[in-house]
Amino acid sequence: MQACLPALQQGAASLRGWREVLIYPGEFKVRRSHHDDRTGVVTEGDEVLIGEAWEHGPLVLSLADVQLDLEQPWDGYNVVVHEMAHKLDMLDGPPDGVPPLLDIPRRRWIQQFQLAYDRLVSAPPHGHDSPIDHYATESAGEYFAVVSELHYSQPALLRQAEPAVAELLEAFYGRSPAEGCEPPGFCRTR
Repeated sequence: MQACLPALQQGAASLRGWREVLIYPGEFKVRRSHHDDRTGVVTEGDEVLIGEAWEHGPLVLSLADVQLDLEQPWDGYNVVVHEMAHKLDMLDGPPDGVPPLLDIPRRRWIQQFQLAYDRLVSAPPHGHDSPIDHYATESAGEYFAVVSELHYSQPALLRQAEPAVAELLEAFYGRSPAEGCEPPGFCRTR
């Protein structure tokens, strides 16, 4: 169900090109190789992950982390939403933080997300007062995925930190189901 939430407003086309979800019991290792264009050196190493989205493949998730997100839905993190944001972002090519936009002006999206991303990148990695995890500074694609997590788990904090980004995400995803929820998780009925 969590994987469907980010795709609801986008419609069935947002699920094109893949149909598999792989679930590991916990964290999993992925072997990566990196080619340095400047030196020509190739390095290999293992990376421990809790989730991954492949452009032309499955969504890969750690069941332990999915369960943790279900137990703590308002903590600002959600691996399923994060990886689904990557899948949506990759519908039009490699992840760049700009998913296919239906009714949102692309130029506005790029401008507002770039300004917010630049603010986070310029903040010190430790001790910054933003609710946006500093991991979002890895790339524009990671920024989009991390703020998507906040949209679904702490929309008021996101709106306070980056109101323009929060507004765009609400236009993209629809209203967050966390609206009206207080951090231990009490939701007001509407």
